[in-house]
Amino acid sequence: MNDQPLISVIVPVYNVEQYLDPCMESIVGQTYRQLEILVVDDGSTDSSGEICDRWAERDERIRVIHQPNGGLSAARNAALDIMQGELVMMVDSDDVLHPECTSVLLKALQDHSADIAIGDYQPFYDGQTVFTEQAPRHGSTTVYNQHDAILAILYQRGLTHSAWGRLYRSSLFDGIRYPVGKFYEDFAIIYPLLLKCHKIVKTDSKIYGYRQREKSILQTFSPKRAAVIDIGEQLEREMMSNDPQYTKAARSRLLSAYFNILLLSNQDKAADHKALQDRCWEGIKRLRLDCLLDNNVRPKNKIGILASYLSRWFLCSVIGHNYQPKA
Repeated sequence: MNDQPLISVIVPVYNVEQYLDPCMESIVGQTYRQLEILVVDDGSTDSSGEICDRWAERDERIRVIHQPNGGLSAARNAALDIMQGELVMMVDSDDVLHPECTSVLLKALQDHSADIAIGDYQPFYDGQTVFTEQAPRHGSTTVYNQHDAILAILYQRGLTHSAWGRLYRSSLFDGIRYPVGKFYEDFAIIYPLLLKCHKIVKTDSKIYGYRQREKSILQTFSPKRAAVIDIGEQLEREMMSNDPQYTKAARSRLLSAYFNILLLSNQDKAADHKALQDRCWEGIKRLRLDCLLDNNVRPKNKIGILASYLSRWFLCSVIGHNYQPKA
């Protein structure tokens, strides 16, 4: 009898015909073989759907779901609804995994009896070799309890809210699904997920290849990105009502969102974003003193706060000129 836990690997796919084969090859080539690979073709209009079907013919572990376009959240949710694995991981269809990715994450999760295991990632551009060594470098491991993990994510120190590059116990998603039709869907559910966790482990082994695309969501501005503000403001209200110990941390994360949207929208000269920018500026003014006095707020935010006290123009024109978007 095979006592290895089944891992459900969820791959949302939409118009990534040029990237899909390397992604799928890296998944089926995992040294850990006990996988259920759920590939969701979310209404692709290129050849991505056909590529998915060809991979399913090659490997019986692959199951393809074809559905009308509903966005990243709808695609992930469709797979979450039918997954059979005791554990689950998300893979973006333009990224690639180190051959030992699932093995490393599973070992970290089991060794520390954790609910989530998080690996480090290796950024790469088209044409670059991502992983040069068959065995990933094994370095330090950090274990977080629920309290410390929430603070680390909200203060943006050591942990992020990204869905990819980590292994979850599937039971964490009982009653939790990604919000459909919104950006920052993983930020929206990270707090409910963490409330179900007792322990999170992070390894610095670089086992997830994160493709850098010039026209990706994170490199372009759209008013839909303001969803991060909606989520951050909702989280602040929730913390104030239910978890006041995390209120300062939630405000730090919300301040980052205000900075992010204000500076990125200011760089977009093709459209008028005044109402959105005014909203961000008022939010910055509301939060900046409390965050300036909070020793846990990251230095990048404090630089932005000090710049904002000089003027809105100084913040956007001088600080924002060298600003780089961050997930």
